[in-house]
Amino acid sequence: MKQALEGIKVIDFSQLLQGPYATQMLGDLGADIIKIERYGTGDIYRGMTFFNQWIAGDESPCFMAWNRNKRSLAIDMKKEEGREIIFKLVKEADIVVENFRPGVMERLGYGYEDLKKINPKIIFCSASGWGSDGPYLKRPGQDLLVQSVSGAIMTSGKKSDGPVALGTALCDQVNAFNCVYAILAALFFRERTGIGQEIKTNLLSSAIAFQMQDYFTIHNLGVHFERPESGIAHPGNPAPFGTYKTQDGFLAIAMNPFEKLVEALGDNSLLEYNDAQVLFDKRDEIFYRIQQTTVTKTTAQWLEIMLGLDLWVAQVNDQSDVANDPQVQHNNTFVEIEHPKAGKLTVTNIPFSMSETPGEIRRPSPMIGEHGPEILSALGYSDKDIERLIAEEIISVEKVVRK
Repeated sequence: MKQALEGIKVIDFSQLLQGPYATQMLGDLGADIIKIERYGTGDIYRGMTFFNQWIAGDESPCFMAWNRNKRSLAIDMKKEEGREIIFKLVKEADIVVENFRPGVMERLGYGYEDLKKINPKIIFCSASGWGSDGPYLKRPGQDLLVQSVSGAIMTSGKKSDGPVALGTALCDQVNAFNCVYAILAALFFRERTGIGQEIKTNLLSSAIAFQMQDYFTIHNLGVHFERPESGIAHPGNPAPFGTYKTQDGFLAIAMNPFEKLVEALGDNSLLEYNDAQVLFDKRDEIFYRIQQTTVTKTTAQWLEIMLGLDLWVAQVNDQSDVANDPQVQHNNTFVEIEHPKAGKLTVTNIPFSMSETPGEIRRPSPMIGEHGPEILSALGYSDKDIERLIAEEIISVEKVVRK
């Protein structure tokens, strides 16, 4: 079965997270992703990990997570013959993606205007931290920093906590989706007109857009969101919206008719709060009153009672428990793949299905320069030429040793 982006070629100069996630999504849909890596050392993310732990001795789980369905070409982009190879790839490509600091690609001679001369139909997507120009141009742009400037860091936790960073690189991942969103629109436009274009995305704008309803409320109602001390899950919502301790864990309670929740809890004294404004004004007090009851039963017991009344509730899973959740298992959310060095690895699956052109995990994350010889061979380089390029340190190819 064909894939939606089969035949589309992407030259991926990106590193770390936002750019690689965007190109991985395109690869999952069938695009041929040629990942351009630094000669010898590769993507910066290959040298970063969690817990100071590595897979197969020295492979980064952070890198591996965002770089499946790609081929790697490790090349010295500053050497003349390296430049020639890049230009040959761009000439037959559809899309270029990069997330260097603004101006770097132009200084290297690979900016949009440079590559457009080689391939007028190219779609060129840049992903930066703060934007392509402006007062923050020279600042480093990174997820935590953008969470802070965008205000997202002040939306979680309790009033007394101070800033609470989100426990995942959400700004990077949201901007990756915006890159794909724009790239697919540009592909559709080019299909109709034959015209390529430049796309510029940035973490800051994506992080603020992700808080759209909050900022719409702030700017149009003139209100200020203040986090409650109880940790109600959104600073603009009344009780009971939040997570509550149970006898053996936690229970999430979302928007519900309050009288129906009171029925489930079996505490009619709570009905004194059954007023829209009171539920907001006294949300801390109400939260702790409700929690006095939720701690008397297990999470499973509350789920049986509350789901029986069609209330919006769910268990709170620790990340180590998610793979055992029955719905997660039913959705086939985690699958096994084979890596040339690490062997069998468990990865998150493509998060949607398509009836006619389904996505597919065809390749694990590549070794540094692993596909250089086959990429160059397709460009017309002979085996002898490729051996020379390796010997002259224009491309590097990491040898795979199975652990």
